[in-house]
Amino acid sequence: MKPLRCSVLLVEDDPLQARLYQQALPACSWRWVKSGTEALAALADQLPEIILLDHVLSQGETGLAFLPRLKERAAHVPVIVVSGTLAIAEQIRALSGPHSAHYVIEKPVDLDVLEQTMATALRECGLGETVAALRSLERAELIESGDRERLFTERLDRQHQLLNRLRGSTSKPNISALAAEFGVDRRSIRRDLADLVARGQLPPEIHPREDD
Repeated sequence: MKPLRCSVLLVEDDPLQARLYQQALPACSWRWVKSGTEALAALADQLPEIILLDHVLSQGETGLAFLPRLKERAAHVPVIVVSGTLAIAEQIRALSGPHSAHYVIEKPVDLDVLEQTMATALRECGLGETVAALRSLERAELIESGDRERLFTERLDRQHQLLNRLRGSTSKPNISALAAEFGVDRRSIRRDLADLVARGQLPPEIHPREDD
């Protein structure tokens, strides 16, 4: 099993807990902040692939109080709330509504469960949910499935599949093989990879040379 690789914004006030996560998942790119206020500033700088949000934060702040604002800044980024203080009713509230988290994990954290949850969030949430919602709207004819809208949805879906396949890799992919598999030209695959690199979701070395 390949090590999990993704960019994570960790919102956690306890340095020992933060170190535990980083040591358990060393292949991930971690950005650690201690409060919701710092998390909002970090999102303005760069969007991660996952937000790992503790409930009790520094400066008297709480994760649930900042959750709606974090989701407003990064609606497509999966949020995993981690806490040992949330009652069942609060956990339900965290998982409910338009600005909800995707998962709640209780402390003490089982690191294997955390890794599995993060892997599932990367594979099925975020962009995957967006594509599924667009497909559903098209089927219900609530949005017109004209060429522009259809191409946008297909491109987003293709980029999500490419990201899931190539996440963690530093080898240049076979552009011709990918183009044949997805039924598009090589230029489309190049553009998809360029977008993923520009968003920081894939490393720059994965982008093919012009003569590839």
